[in-house]
Parts: sequence; structure tokens; C-alpha cells
Amino acid sequence: MLFIEGGNPLDRETVLASLLRRLNTVSKLDPADISAIRSLPIAVRHWEGGRAIVSDGERPKDCCLIIEGFCVRSKTTVRGGRQILSIHIRGEIPDLQSLHLQTMDHDLITLVPSTLGFISHASLRALTHARPSVADALWRDTLIDAAMFREWIVNVGQRPAPARLAHVVMELRRRLAVTKRAEAAAIEFPLTQEQIGEALGITPVHANRIIKQLRQDGIVDVSKGQVQVLDETKLAKFAPFDDRYLHLDPSA
Repeated sequence: MLFIEGGNPLDRETVLASLLRRLNTVSKLDPADISAIRSLPIAVRHWEGGRAIVSDGERPKDCCLIIEGFCVRSKTTVRGGRQILSIHIRGEIPDLQSLHLQTMDHDLITLVPSTLGFISHASLRALTHARPSVADALWRDTLIDAAMFREWIVNVGQRPAPARLAHVVMELRRRLAVTKRAEAAAIEFPLTQEQIGEALGITPVHANRIIKQLRQDGIVDVSKGQVQVLDETKLAKFAPFDDRYLHLDPSA
């Protein structure tokens, strides 16, 4: 049993279920690897929405597993402008690179109240030294993270703003499906209009306009922390989506 500070107890299987599902999707693990991951010491904590987990310039001593909730990576300019670089969901360890890059060069922030598991760098290093196949799986995971960054750069730099939002929706829906949290036509999407603008490189006013446009065109409806897909065929034609960059096939 694992305990949340100020909350209800969670069993280890619940804490690790999404991580193991994700790693088994992108890199097949053998039973010994799974057993080793299950033995990791994890400090489970509740984090309010909008709070930094780790900030630019900090030197963290552990990595953060998202058990429940959503987080974003972001960078803020000297003038106060913020760019959201990626969205992270349960089962992911978005600051895994801090194992080797000691000083954070960006912020990691919760979008909503979240349950997080903190795993010390020392424990992760011991695990990867003892189980090279787990090290390979985590290395593959960071490479997939880099592939997602490349796609986000193309999205912000080359697609029209409405197609940018549609592409983010399709990516998030595909990733949530791995965690068994995506319904046929709706997904959780807990970004405000301001945050959508920060993710797409546009103003909140422009974000509001494209949300209305996509709704009026009968493609998707973004509201109340969810995205409802209104027409699958229109969505596929509007922003063609190739999920190869997510590398969800371990053999590919």
C-alpha cells in the first residue's frame, strides 16, 4: 500500500498500472522487468492544479510519474510570454531527462489537481543498472518524447491555427487511448483558452475564434474540459494525422 500525503491510500498496482501499460505498448517488458519496476520506492503526493512540479533552473533529485491528472512543459520568456511545449498524461514520466541533465531548462506544471509519484534518481539509476532492458525501455520513451517535440514544432510552425488545434486533439486522443481513458468521440482536454493559445502559438482571442470555427464547421466541440469529436470524417480530412511519430509499435 502507498499513501498520499493528506489523502487516501493507493495500492501499488493502481500507481504503476498506466506506466506499465505505456512501457509495454512502446517496449515489450519481460516479467522480471515488470517485477523490478513494481519494486521501485515511490512517494505519492497530491498536487493542486497550476502548481509547478519542478521549475526552470532547479536541480531535482527525483522524477515525477503522473498517476492521475495532466501536466504541461513550458518555457517563459523574459517578457513573460509562455509557450506550452507538450502535454503529459497519466503513465508518463515527463522529467525523465533530469536523470542526466541536472539543471531543469523549463517548467513542468500541473494543469488540474493531480496525483503524482516521485521516484528518486538514485532508485532509477539502480534499476537501470540492474535491468538494462528497463534502461532501454526508458531510453526509447525519451526518444519518443523527442519525436513528439519535432511534431509539435511542425504543428506550430507550418499548420494553420485551426489545423494545429485539431492535430493536438488527435494526438492526445491517441495517447489517452493507450491509458484506456479515451471514449469513442470524447476526450479530457483540461486547457483554458489562454493555455490553448500558449500551446498553439496564438493569442487567447484567436484561440476563441478557432474553437468557434471548429464547432460551427461540425468538426470538434471544445468545452467544459473536454473535446467532443462531431464528425470523424471531417476531422480526418481537415488535419490528416499520422501517428508513426508516437512509435506505439515496439517492433517499429
